[in-house]
Amino acid sequence: MDLKIWTIWSFFWQVAVAVTSLVVAVTFLLKKKKKNSKPSDDTPKSSESESSGAEQQQTSSTPCSWPVEYEVFLSFRGPDVRANFADFLHKFLVRYKIRTFLDDEELRKGEKIAPSLVKAIEESKVYIPVLSPNYARSKWCLQELAQMMKCCNQGNGHIMLPIFFMVEPRDVRRQDGPYKAAFQHHRKKYDAETIDEWKEALQEVGAMKGWHITESDGQGAIIDEVVAKVWSHLTQNYTLVTDELIGIDSHVEEVTNLLNLGCEGVKIIGIYGMGGIGKTTIAKAVYNKVQAQLDHYIFVEDVREILVGHDGAINLQSKIISGILRIDYKVKDASEGIRVIRERICKRRALIVLDDVDDRFEFDLILGKLDDFSSETRIIITTRNKRVLDVLQEFKLYEPGEMSPDHALQLFNKHAFGTDNPQEEEAILSEEFVKVATGLPLALKVVGSLLFRQDREFWQAKLIELKDLPPTKVQERLKISYNELSYNEKQIFLDIACSFIGENKVFPLYMWTDCKFYPESGIKTLVLRCLIKFNERNEFWMHDHVRDLGRAIIHEEDNQRPWKRSRICSNEDAFDMLEREEGSDLVEVLRVNMADENLQLTDQVFKKFSGLRYLEVQHGRLTGDFKGILPSIRWLRLHECSSIPIDLNLNKLVILDMHSCPVEDDWRGWGGIKVINLPLFFPD
Repeated sequence: MDLKIWTIWSFFWQVAVAVTSLVVAVTFLLKKKKKNSKPSDDTPKSSESESSGAEQQQTSSTPCSWPVEYEVFLSFRGPDVRANFADFLHKFLVRYKIRTFLDDEELRKGEKIAPSLVKAIEESKVYIPVLSPNYARSKWCLQELAQMMKCCNQGNGHIMLPIFFMVEPRDVRRQDGPYKAAFQHHRKKYDAETIDEWKEALQEVGAMKGWHITESDGQGAIIDEVVAKVWSHLTQNYTLVTDELIGIDSHVEEVTNLLNLGCEGVKIIGIYGMGGIGKTTIAKAVYNKVQAQLDHYIFVEDVREILVGHDGAINLQSKIISGILRIDYKVKDASEGIRVIRERICKRRALIVLDDVDDRFEFDLILGKLDDFSSETRIIITTRNKRVLDVLQEFKLYEPGEMSPDHALQLFNKHAFGTDNPQEEEAILSEEFVKVATGLPLALKVVGSLLFRQDREFWQAKLIELKDLPPTKVQERLKISYNELSYNEKQIFLDIACSFIGENKVFPLYMWTDCKFYPESGIKTLVLRCLIKFNERNEFWMHDHVRDLGRAIIHEEDNQRPWKRSRICSNEDAFDMLEREEGSDLVEVLRVNMADENLQLTDQVFKKFSGLRYLEVQHGRLTGDFKGILPSIRWLRLHECSSIPIDLNLNKLVILDMHSCPVEDDWRGWGGIKVINLPLFFPD
């Protein structure tokens, strides 16, 4: 298709989708009767892209203490560019998974910009002011620009990318033309100090190199340039968060040498060994070190988890394609995924890291033929099972092995004492713990964190407990730390292990707060105990051993009857339970994907789940009389469900998250919702 025709078609499609989504969301929000509170006038409209690769989400939420961190702050005067350039630019930034704060001065009230807006500016890395003819007429735009310039001048890595839209840069710099008239108006209302601050900001930004858009310019091409510039800045020093790098230098050097970046020929490196030995940490460190030498790169975590379920292969293909091409792409079937990888990815200089691969991974059925890849492609696979790599040709193996005694002691001391050099009496006891941890980094960190700031009696009791465990029982070693958690901390831990790995922390925090689990202190404890951490996208992450521990604890609640457990972690268990119409008030968390299954979820099934606080249904059909059912639900997540009862009256609901579900105008499920997530759905 001709590039110009495609650009025009894409533009109108994006506008149509944006307008439709906005109209639908506004219609539903107006129907929701808010009895207790009104949104603050200072609450800005914002938009976020989940960097896990999910589609754009447009979320309306009440202010909370866990804000989204933005990468780009987009400032513009609504009447000038809202309906065309700004929305189009925003859509492209989001498609590249760039978290963009979309500000619109029409939503501002009062004389000063809100603290939340100042915080968004300070946290963003890139500022894009769209300087249109009427930009300077807005006091809020000028205040934002002054704040952005202040942050840029502090030397903390912020950059300004100005766009001069139908206005001459010299008019901005000199406050001439339309900007002269704007300041004549402002002088009647504001003091000289404020006026001088605004003028200085305009002088600085007007002297910067940016993009000058006139009537004759192709806006699509300029938007491409802007997005490319933003992406380049955000990724030029991008690194993955790694664990402590104690004793890792030699491993990184050896794997880097095996990659042999200076020579041609596809190189596959397999890093293998038992769980918790440090394979992922090594792979991340190598990724951070060599990514700048290649044009495209992606690190896919938890491949074993991704491949679970009917759509596992296409979900993995979608992640790889989206990451390499820097777009959101959803594969329809495995053959399409292989074709796209062959045509769009194989010829690129790329680094692909697949972490935690098991025997469900079949190279040819997911990535295609190895011979199709460029001679400069590099692939790293980490796995516990060496046999996964045996079917591949032209691969090299690397086994990290256990930590040396000195490095193991150093890592343990860092977590147990916060220092590498404890006192002599403490050091003797540390050596005993290191011996029973068998050189496994994960166990050293978890056990060391548990002992931090505990008395000597506690240390000795835990040492006896560890010595009684067989050396191979890693989970039992980790459970010692779990047993010391409070009730609320255990609930949060089990929720994450079962359902929220890879989930941004914002939504779960709302639910846990409403359940009075006190998540801020609970999460802090879990992080300090090395049971969870957050990745680069502020999503929950657990080591696979820790995750398996959590799920094993849930399974042990009742080995034979899933409906007698607090959480249903397996889709197989969930489907089997619902098909048999079993259930109980013990179940608090339930996830089920009904894809390719011809089963209706009736009111009779859910009558038994009076204790349910989180329900996620994908591709389901909910039918029957739901009045008075699900009295404890806090978070309702429905994705691509073909029908939803109109009589859902969810009085305790705080999060409504629906994708592509047909909601009727008279739907009564609004309840006391605090967070609404309704991305791109089209009612009949």
